[in-house]
Amino acid sequence: MGFKYKIYDQSKAYFLTFTVVGWVDVFSRKIYKDILIESLKYCQTNKGLHIFAFVIMTNHLHLLANCENENLSEIIRDLKKHTSKKIIETIITEPESRKEWMLNLFSFEASKHTRNKNFQFWIQNNRPIEISSNKFIKQKVMYIHNNPVRAGIVEFPEQYLYSSARNYADMESILDMIKVGL
Repeated sequence: MGFKYKIYDQSKAYFLTFTVVGWVDVFSRKIYKDILIESLKYCQTNKGLHIFAFVIMTNHLHLLANCENENLSEIIRDLKKHTSKKIIETIITEPESRKEWMLNLFSFEASKHTRNKNFQFWIQNNRPIEISSNKFIKQKVMYIHNNPVRAGIVEFPEQYLYSSARNYADMESILDMIKVGL
């Protein structure tokens, strides 16, 4: 029996990856990234989500987080449900050159799962990995911050607006963080 990715201890911090089905580059558009940022802010303010590092790439989000009320799985479930509905709604109502293609793909993906009615935006598994040591935290924070550099989007991590690298560089940022010692 193989290792199953699951949040076993709700009180621990986890490295999480939220991936758009089909690796669709939805987050190449600012409007969709901003929906994700606003949703993360809501979870921080209203649900006790603690974010230690994040990056929004064109088709996925990396997050290093825990929560104060030991309900991380529920927060993630609600976050993904809300953002998928809001992003799909925005694709439908706002100008989007890829609208038909994306909606067809999200509809096709939904047909594969009984839990979905019309569209599936996120891959169901978040691949949570429990943070087990300070060394592992540092490794994951560096991995998260260097994602846009590896992708060739920026030369230095702190140049990327949709990343906590700006927080760690004490620059103006779009999302409040709890910085861990590096």
